[in-house]
Formats: sequence, C-alpha cells, structure tokens
Amino acid sequence: MITKLTELLKIKHPIIQAPMFLVSNVSMVKEAMYGGIAGCIPALNYRTLDELRVALRELNAAKPEGGSFGFNLIVNKSNVKYKGQLEVICEEGCDFIITSLGSPEETIKQAHKVGIKVFCDVVDLKFAQKVEALGADAIIAVNNEAGGHRGSLSPEDLLKELSSKCSIPVISAGGVGCKADIDEMLSFGAEGVSVGSPFIASLEANVTEEYKQACVDYGAKDIVMTERISGTPCTVINTPYVQKIGTKQTWLESILNKNKKLKKWVKMIRFSIGMNATKNAATKATYKTVWVAGPSIEHTKAILPVKEIIRKLIQ
Repeated sequence: MITKLTELLKIKHPIIQAPMFLVSNVSMVKEAMYGGIAGCIPALNYRTLDELRVALRELNAAKPEGGSFGFNLIVNKSNVKYKGQLEVICEEGCDFIITSLGSPEETIKQAHKVGIKVFCDVVDLKFAQKVEALGADAIIAVNNEAGGHRGSLSPEDLLKELSSKCSIPVISAGGVGCKADIDEMLSFGAEGVSVGSPFIASLEANVTEEYKQACVDYGAKDIVMTERISGTPCTVINTPYVQKIGTKQTWLESILNKNKKLKKWVKMIRFSIGMNATKNAATKATYKTVWVAGPSIEHTKAILPVKEIIRKLIQ
C-alpha cells in the first residue's frame, strides 16, 4: 500500500510501531523494520545518554534496505535530558523523531540539519497548524482512542479536520488493532497509523508476562482513565488494584492543585510516584498492577512475535 507515509519513510506498509514508555526496545524495532513498518522508541527508555547511543548504533547497524526507525522526544522542560538526547540522536542518526509535550521548534531545526524528519504529536487543529508552520514533516494526530495520554476528539473528527486544513501528512494515533481499523483511518484522511498497545503482548517486549497476558485477557471495556499516574488523565487497564486505589486524585491533591504556587510541585510528586508504580508493574512481579494500554487491546488474543502482530495488521 502506497501512501505519503510509506514514501516519506520508504517503508512497505503505512504503519509506525508507536513509542511506548517502558515497553518499546531495540528488538521490537528491529522486527518492525524487518516486517516492513517503522519502529520508534522513547528516548526516556534509556537512563543514560551512553545507553541511548548504543541503541542508536545497534539499530543503524541492523537496519535493512528500506528499513526505518525513529525516537520519541519529550521536548518540554520536564525532560531535563532533552538537549543531550537530541544531540546524541543527531550525531548517530535515525530516520525520524516524534516530538511530544512541547514546542518542536529546536528539534526541527537541529534534526533537519542532519536529514532527520520530525513528526509532532498534536491533539487538535491549533497545534497541528503551529507545528506545520515550524516546518514539521508530518503530524501524529492523537485521538480519544489512544493508549496512555490521549486526545479528546474522535479519530474521524480529528483526521477529517487535520487532513483538510493541513498540507503535510497526517498519521493517526489511537484505536487501531486490526486491518479494518487501518482502512478506516485511511478513509478518514490519514496517510498512515501509529500502533502501540497491540505490540505490548509481543515476545520481544521486555515487560512481565502478567502485563502481556493482561492485554490478552482484558478488552476495550476494561480501559479506564486515571489521574493517579502523572496528574494528567491516562488510560490504564482496570485491574483490581486500580479499582482499589481509584482513578481520581486524592482530596489533598485536589486542594493543593488549586494553589498556584504549589500546583507544579504536586504534579511533579504525583508524576514521580505514578511513574515508579507503572515501572514496577511493567517490569516486576507485583500486585500493584498499573498497566498502561489503550482500547485496541480488544483485538489482542495471544502473546505473539512482532512479525505475527504485523501480519495480522496488514492481512
């Protein structure tokens, strides 16, 4: 299938294996490239810049002809490693960068100098037009069916608006778990899709078997929004532990969040606690199961190799 995304990244199928915090890794991205799609990893999955550099070198060495991979960068002040990560990525090279949570201006400027394309996460037309004006190569349209931090608009509403009012390619993020979903997103005006949650239950993912099996056992109806991870609503699987702790911020957080001077610190503390709980649940055997996923796990019926998940998406 030929679309603007396949031409832009020189890949066979218009699919990006979405960058997932704690989940995405080099093995998954290699298999994505071998399967004819693009793969992407959050730079924050690496604790040090040296580890990030090693991953970039390994992927560049393994990249097949026609293969394409990228890294996701959090580009606002909350990511103190941002400048160093951008520098390492530009030095070692990759095919694209996906920016999130902030202005992509500096990333676009530096990446374009070395021939790296920049795609930008957006949730509405206002931000889509801003990043297009800054020189972004494509838009990642995050809809209300995405896993993790999601948008507020439906895939149809968001894609039709962005594709009709922006001149750069629009890639749909959220709500894709099978071939019919891809066809639907393309019919709404997307040039490709970013798919995350179906790849959690892959053999190559470095998360616990319990996390993977949860993506098999639970479905779309089991996905809930919680404020207990980052302070910003985030989709998780509604496990007994999530039900026990609730999905709303505590009464104390609610009061403190109304104080302008304290709000920033409250969010930082909540983010730290939430990320630690998420990491433990993903990588250790623990009863504190805070598993991030989107409703597209509805189509996940078994733990499979990445290549099989790709095959199910394209056939």
